[in-house]
Amino acid sequence: MKKLMTGNEAIARGAYEAGCLVAAAYPGTPSTEILENVSTYPEIYSEWSTNEKVAVEVAAGASIAGARSMAAMKHVGLNVAADPLFSFAYEGVNGGCVIITADEPGMHSSQTEQDNRLYAQAAKIAMVEPSDSQECKDFMKAAFDISEKFDTVVLFKVTTRICHSKGAVELLDREEVGIKEYTKNIKKYIMVPAHSRVKHIEMETERIPALREFSNTTEMNRIEWNDRKIGIVTSGASYVHAKEVFGDTVSYLKVGFSWPLPDQKMKEFTAGVEKVYVIEENEPYMENFMKAMGIECTGKEIFSVCGEISPQIIREVMLGEKPEEGYTLDITAPNRPPALCAGCPHRGIFYAMGKHKNKINVTTDIGCYTLGAMAPLNIGDTSICMGAGISAGIGFDKANRMAGRDKKVFGVVGDSTFFHSGMTGLVDAVYNKSNMAVVILDNRITAMTGHQENPGTGKSVSGVESPQVDLIALVKAIGIKEENLRVVDPYDMEANYEAVKAAIATDEPFVIITKQPCALLKDVQKRRANLYCQVNQELCRKCKTCLRIGCPAISMKDNVVSMDITMCNGCQVCLQVCPFHAIEAFGEEVK
Repeated sequence: MKKLMTGNEAIARGAYEAGCLVAAAYPGTPSTEILENVSTYPEIYSEWSTNEKVAVEVAAGASIAGARSMAAMKHVGLNVAADPLFSFAYEGVNGGCVIITADEPGMHSSQTEQDNRLYAQAAKIAMVEPSDSQECKDFMKAAFDISEKFDTVVLFKVTTRICHSKGAVELLDREEVGIKEYTKNIKKYIMVPAHSRVKHIEMETERIPALREFSNTTEMNRIEWNDRKIGIVTSGASYVHAKEVFGDTVSYLKVGFSWPLPDQKMKEFTAGVEKVYVIEENEPYMENFMKAMGIECTGKEIFSVCGEISPQIIREVMLGEKPEEGYTLDITAPNRPPALCAGCPHRGIFYAMGKHKNKINVTTDIGCYTLGAMAPLNIGDTSICMGAGISAGIGFDKANRMAGRDKKVFGVVGDSTFFHSGMTGLVDAVYNKSNMAVVILDNRITAMTGHQENPGTGKSVSGVESPQVDLIALVKAIGIKEENLRVVDPYDMEANYEAVKAAIATDEPFVIITKQPCALLKDVQKRRANLYCQVNQELCRKCKTCLRIGCPAISMKDNVVSMDITMCNGCQVCLQVCPFHAIEAFGEEVK
């Protein structure tokens, strides 16, 4: 039977058919749907881990105990998971273990476009790269076999186009491989220096040579001989794009097993063609390897290391063809910068902080709350990585003090981010007596990646009820004093104003927790379906104060301020900031 599947769905199906028993992940575009789909197979234990490091450690523990396991994450998540990855690479596996990295050339929803093929090279672990949905499923099954055959973790590298594009996938039955017997072996699984030295030598002298031989013989790396004037070495989505442009008019070396790279097959292929091009996204990973072997080839001289490669780019760069004109419109669509949704519970506290812009600095984090840095709220000085909303704030505060700047630092994180990597930052702030204020925006969900559960929601990835971590109790346990803690409804502007003022006034670590669910949650939408605000035009003085909260439901046209009641859900923040009481609320919340 065949089924139309995205790459993410096919990866999940491959894990199922391979007999995977344990799967862990942290959500992040473009990888999120992998675990969501894995969780639909009851044969596999699935969990949203608190962060990517934990996910890899869960998978590693299951593998050592004998179960086939996997962990999935977006590319920057592998940075978080690098510590266990490099150690586990030395140890090797028992049950097969696959780590999925979903890279994002073009940075559609990411802060970097790093090329995680370099992680396989650095950690010296096997790596596979599928090019379409069918290969996502097939390569996933092969990856578990490779892992067990060569005693290695396997890095499974995909990109946004592969994750989200659909293709026909042939479905097969699940293979129940069971759990391997576990025998205690401290020399293999306890990485103290004496053991690590031995394991490193084993890796270099036994495992890697065996993997290199496999790379040169496996059909995952295949030569497609056609006209031999041009030979293209490529992998992943770039292979599909190249085939779309050139069809069978050129020869290809399609690389699907990409660490170790197939040196002998590369030499054979390049010796058989007149001109060699390397088409790969981001870093010159294969190109550098080939040039180091003395192979003449053209790659990043004509292809950029930035952004995605598309058929249009290949045509333009290699054939000199300009993109064909498509359909044209009489008007140009306006830019749509990212913004907080109508009714977003983060808006109120950001607006309250904005009342003190000259007195504060704000270190933000990765998630919806980054959008507070956008106009008109303009709340945010930094956004580095998950957890840095707190820990970068500690350093910012220390530097402010050294420079004699009389500014309070507010560090902003979400509930899921706090569990991911914010808790350690708060511990650091308390331990080192930081003068900063931490704002934890608890909207009861992991919102920006599509409403995944987290330890604060009380549900697991499969929707089963689970213990709910008490943020308030946790913050107190870390060491925040009762008088330095405010728990507020962010729709209550007076409470927001008071909390921000109190945070500015203290010289000790201070925490504000806002508690209000994401406005886009289905049950929230149902409860507030009849709520909305409207402008009383007789009272409106066109002062534009309501526009300064940045709500997309509010607009001004022809000097008339109006509300789009199809977007408004009656949060009433606008009503509270209007100095002339010109905004009125209508409807009731459905109980």
